Amino acid sequence: MSSASERLHSILARIEAARKSAIGPAPQTTLVAVSKSFGAAAIRPFLEAGQRAFGENRVQEAQAKWPTLKAEYPDVALHLIGPLQSNKAREAVELFDVIHSLDRPKLAHALAAEIARAGRAPKLFVQVNTGEEPQKAGIAPSDASAFVSFCRGELKLPVEGLMCIPPVDENPSPHFALLRKLARANGLCLLSMGMSGDFETAIRFGATHVRVGTALFGERS
Repeated sequence: MSSASERLHSILARIEAARKSAIGPAPQTTLVAVSKSFGAAAIRPFLEAGQRAFGENRVQEAQAKWPTLKAEYPDVALHLIGPLQSNKAREAVELFDVIHSLDRPKLAHALAAEIARAGRAPKLFVQVNTGEEPQKAGIAPSDASAFVSFCRGELKLPVEGLMCIPPVDENPSPHFALLRKLARANGLCLLSMGMSGDFETAIRFGATHVRVGTALFGERS
């Protein structure tokens, strides 16, 4: 089994190679190391190797391990990449630096209230359900522009990008192309797309953030 440092630098090298081969890559592509379901002992070697952006799926799980780690590594950026319940908005605003899963008006209102209360504003991505899968969270592509306008205009939320998770059994390229088109139409410069199996494809379509877990941490139990 290769070390955490070796796996990290292998992924970073693949990101750089994908950027060099892309026609129009983003100015920068951030690797978000998805540490969900892994404890501090598994995360710490990646911190020691220099990784500073990490992704978690659940607020409660992140609360159990990240306050201590962030105290040790204050330059860590913690990303919430999983669904967010409106009643967890306060905890999410307090703990996370970036939230990738803004996907409905109720949550937008909850986040606006908590940002105003806390005086702290995580960077926000609107999640778009590019495959329009009924079991998956996210705004429908046809509603994305109106929702972004509502969040930024009426609620003054710091929405800076879009996020998607393509259907597992489909070619991800059309989904990444659609997300890029929607972002450009709405003046958004950040694109969170691409995971362990397709992040190099996402980079070709301008991904600014790729969410890689299994390729770094291994299979989850």
